[in-house]
Amino acid sequence: MSGVTPTHLRHAMAHFATGVTVVTTLEDGHDHAMTANSVTSVSLDPPLVLVCVRKDTGWHEAVVSSGVWGVSILPVAGRPAATWLSTGGRPLYGQLSRVPHHRGELGVALVDDALATLECRTSALHDAGDHSIVVGEVVSSRADARRDDPLVYYRSRYTSTR
Repeated sequence: MSGVTPTHLRHAMAHFATGVTVVTTLEDGHDHAMTANSVTSVSLDPPLVLVCVRKDTGWHEAVVSSGVWGVSILPVAGRPAATWLSTGGRPLYGQLSRVPHHRGELGVALVDDALATLECRTSALHDAGDHSIVVGEVVSSRADARRDDPLVYYRSRYTSTR
């Protein structure tokens, strides 16, 4: 048994700077969204990415059911969306009403002002403690090469690279 507590791990991992994303899914006509910094490229051929999500969330249940999801990589100006979508207890219905978005090819919501977006079809789900690792095949992607203003999460707060 490890002597590392959740607090110890959270403190250590806070020193790892990550980008900030909004991940979305659509289940039975309802959008589900959450802020995530645990999004990773897995493979270029085939194109795969993953997101880690707590098992006890509505997003987890929805993505398991729907099998499709979107990733919006946020710019600095996306901080209000990131804050809102990481707020516990927000209403399930209409949670994206504060976030300008459009629909992608798979029907999932994608943030309008994102630096880049991906749409994925779930290809694998792996058990990982209190989380699941959701692996998705990327079926579409878009990136704005002119943008240079990513939102970054470091030491438990939002910041920028400037």
